[in-house]
Amino acid sequence: MLTAALLLVVIGALALFSITLSGGNINSSYLYRQGISILIGIVLLFLLAFSDYRVFNSWSTRLYFGAVALLLLVIIFGTSVRGTVGWLGFSWLRFQPVEIIKLIMIIFLASFLSKKRTELSIFVRVIASIALVLIPVILILSQPDFGSAVIVLAIWLGMLLVSGINKKNIFLLMLIIFSAGLSGSFFLKDYQQERIINFLKPQQDPRGSGYNVIQSMVAVGSGGIWGKGLGHGSQSQLNFIPERHTDFIFAVIAEELGFVGSAVVLFLFGILFYRLRETARLARDNFGYLMAVGILLMYFSQVFINIGMNIGLVPVAGVPLPLLSYGGSSLTVMLASLGIVQSIYLRKLKTD
Repeated sequence: MLTAALLLVVIGALALFSITLSGGNINSSYLYRQGISILIGIVLLFLLAFSDYRVFNSWSTRLYFGAVALLLLVIIFGTSVRGTVGWLGFSWLRFQPVEIIKLIMIIFLASFLSKKRTELSIFVRVIASIALVLIPVILILSQPDFGSAVIVLAIWLGMLLVSGINKKNIFLLMLIIFSAGLSGSFFLKDYQQERIINFLKPQQDPRGSGYNVIQSMVAVGSGGIWGKGLGHGSQSQLNFIPERHTDFIFAVIAEELGFVGSAVVLFLFGILFYRLRETARLARDNFGYLMAVGILLMYFSQVFINIGMNIGLVPVAGVPLPLLSYGGSSLTVMLASLGIVQSIYLRKLKTD
């Protein structure tokens, strides 16, 4: 698992290095900051791996209220970047709290669902978890950050489904989600509605709302089998791809490393998903099992949404590609989460 994760980090760093060659608003300072984030993330990974993951169980409620308080601080004092008030800090030293919120919600839901499994009926557990998840989701949507809100909801739904819910309650849950999604669509911002229209018909506005997806798809398709080589992608080097260091870094990899490079990335993610699933299966308790499942869901949903929007299968949602996209907050949290998974596995070994 660690080998796959570190190889993905290296590929992401190489893609970012390639982007810096074209100059523009992406320079070597981005690579330097990403390097610092990688080091911090690896240190956190090993610290958490050799710590006992069960300590989070007793801290879960305090972490949850801390997460809600942090989201309120973002709304009040946050810095706006590309229309989203999702960063705290000053100058270049900023972090995106919603990334750590995802991990905190996994810890909290794992604790809540494992503790309440014998204390509350499934129906009460479902209703209580909905209420507890909606608070941070509403605060995330207020930034507005639709992509991260979807990730948190996907994590909650997946963890709920594996916690012992029957078919009758699954139907009721799906009905609630469908009703909430239908009513929530009326509250979408204009640019969010444009993204959905753009997803369905990107050619309708090729120089406006459809530009991002069209350019990304052109880059992915033009890479061919072997790619154009690092630093030689016309779409990425000539700045045709928007947000090429974050949301659309997969398009850069596909153009410059081709189908083979893209397949390697997908293969490494496949290894990561498999090892996360195996660790969940081998966990010594329900808390560890649910945490490993939650981290797997966090990785899988972000990979699915990000790569999907790069190839026109999913609306653009501003979700980074784990371990590959530029961004210290996402990278450090993703590496730290793997440290927790390692801790779950190590604790399992001690019981054998």
